[in-house]
Amino acid sequence: MTYIVDRRVNGKNKSAVNRQRFLQRYKKHIKKAVSESISQRSITDVEKGENISIPKKDISEPVIHHGQGGRRSIVHPGNKEFVKGDRIPRQSGGDGSGGEGEASDSGEGEDAFVFQITQDEFLEFLFDDLELPNLVKRQLAGVESFKQVHGGIISEGTPSRINIGRSMRSATARRMALGSASKKRLRQLENELEEVLAKEFVSQDQTRIKELKSEIEKLQKKIKRIPYIDTFDLRYNLKIKQPQPVAKAVMFCIMDVSGSMSQVTKDIAKRFFILLYMFLKRNYKKIDVVFIRHHTVAKEVDEEEFFYSRETGGTIVSSALKLMNEIIEERYSPEEWNIYTAQASDGDNWNDDSPVCSKMLTENILPVSQYYAYLEITPRQLQALWHEYTKVQSTHPEEFAMQQLVSAADIFPVFRELFQRTPARVRN
Repeated sequence: MTYIVDRRVNGKNKSAVNRQRFLQRYKKHIKKAVSESISQRSITDVEKGENISIPKKDISEPVIHHGQGGRRSIVHPGNKEFVKGDRIPRQSGGDGSGGEGEASDSGEGEDAFVFQITQDEFLEFLFDDLELPNLVKRQLAGVESFKQVHGGIISEGTPSRINIGRSMRSATARRMALGSASKKRLRQLENELEEVLAKEFVSQDQTRIKELKSEIEKLQKKIKRIPYIDTFDLRYNLKIKQPQPVAKAVMFCIMDVSGSMSQVTKDIAKRFFILLYMFLKRNYKKIDVVFIRHHTVAKEVDEEEFFYSRETGGTIVSSALKLMNEIIEERYSPEEWNIYTAQASDGDNWNDDSPVCSKMLTENILPVSQYYAYLEITPRQLQALWHEYTKVQSTHPEEFAMQQLVSAADIFPVFRELFQRTPARVRN
């Protein structure tokens, strides 16, 4: 006898499948709530879950009920003013008594259904339909990645991969094959017994009746001995490893830390880069992140120093671009790597240096890059670096993007604008 025990993990009184269907059905409402909440959070809270509120009218199910109208004849118990047959005039609007207080001619409300989404679900909706633009498959020497795919049905395997449908189908076929001959013979004997018992002189065939009953009993026991399911019937899903090409990418994060950058401006830049870092690590398996801080001198730093160092100075933006170009030549061959850059600055730069930046972007960096995003963080009028970069964008509209950040509330909308998923544009 074979026993099948379903040990699939599922929370108490919860259905993971139904929850996924619910989240997919109300994806539009959830994405809207996530987008609204991200601008109100600090960067340390961005990974937490969220309470989602959905108007009750949007989740109501259709029901069948009796509509208004028709004739009703009823007298409520305890009624001392009216008897059956009395006609009651319909009250006009406003004549009825109501609660105390003054009425208002504005405002509305409705019941809402509120539920909690987890941290993983929050990030999934946060980064949904975002991607690195122009990501292509390049040479993959030394990089191996495999994907588990369905490879058919086999007769041996682990219990976690049992195919219940195919197993039950095989068991049914086996029972039919083993029992069909016995069941056919059983029907013949039962019909013969009915014919013998229907004869007028049954007493003359008592011996034959006993023989038929004995043979029928043996066949019934034989059929019952056929197991409902046997080890022979079990079928398992076969999973095979299929090699998958992996696109290698590197993201250069360049942040201006010069004296013109106020603490508020630096905080907005850090929040943007933390959001970018979370997006990259969650959505891409093979990606390097290079952190570069600059004032008059650029320096490659680690994650800790990039976000928390207090070093400052003057402003020469081209120093960061020169360092980036050197790192590409040394470690990231454009033939193998997809190269991306996100640069954040207040736009204040030494006047003679802005044309140098424009020239380096046009001649050295953009020809080997997939995408370059420039953020100018300033509530004031756009600075000289922005106007210089505008010329670059006019000649490289697909590879170069520019956005202005005024306050922390603009971080996520600008982030979505820069990395919104678009139809694939593969470059030669």
